[in-house]
Amino acid sequence: MMLNYLQENNNKVNNFYTSTGIHVYIKDPLTNGLDMEEIIDVVENRIPKKFLTEVEMIIVGDLEEFEDRRINAMYKDGCLYITNEQDDSKDLIDDIIHEISHSLEEPYGLEIYGDKKLSSEFINKRVELRNILWEYGYKTQLKFFTDTEYNLEFDDFLLNKVGYDKLYIFMQGLFISPYAATSLREYFATGFTDFFMEPDHRLLKSVSPVLYNKIQKLYKND
Repeated sequence: MMLNYLQENNNKVNNFYTSTGIHVYIKDPLTNGLDMEEIIDVVENRIPKKFLTEVEMIIVGDLEEFEDRRINAMYKDGCLYITNEQDDSKDLIDDIIHEISHSLEEPYGLEIYGDKKLSSEFINKRVELRNILWEYGYKTQLKFFTDTEYNLEFDDFLLNKVGYDKLYIFMQGLFISPYAATSLREYFATGFTDFFMEPDHRLLKSVSPVLYNKIQKLYKND
């Protein structure tokens, strides 16, 4: 997939390498006048270099995979794919950091998931969320709440049947965002993103203490 994008529109290619050696390819111009080089500088100053070693390339553009999978960014085989449709610089930085977190799940998988403490915290929160939703008439199978893997049907239930606006209210004190409830991997990724997006970690630390401690340990260990 990476090669296919590089071969398209060769006369419009916008290529550069970051200070840490990441190759950035802008397939389609960023919206709202955003400058990718400035954005990358912010990201590389915010994220420790040891967390960037899995990322070889960043491709920015309007990619068909985003519409097919109802996403705006993804990580695959050493490459971050990021949509060029961004609200502002914070939105873009958030997307990049979120996908960097997914690149770390293989090299740091044992530290993140090995002792099962994170999955236990996540499932306990999911079950409590189910009880809250049940009280308000939003009923679905218990197995969706105890499964740590991503499930399209459950995602659709949260997004379209309940709605993220209501979820924000229902999950106060349980999850830092509705997307954090979609799977264990996204629970980790949203926490990692919040850790590096928000200088004050009080919310993450109080809402998801196991998750916070995992990220803090990864951050401090060389």
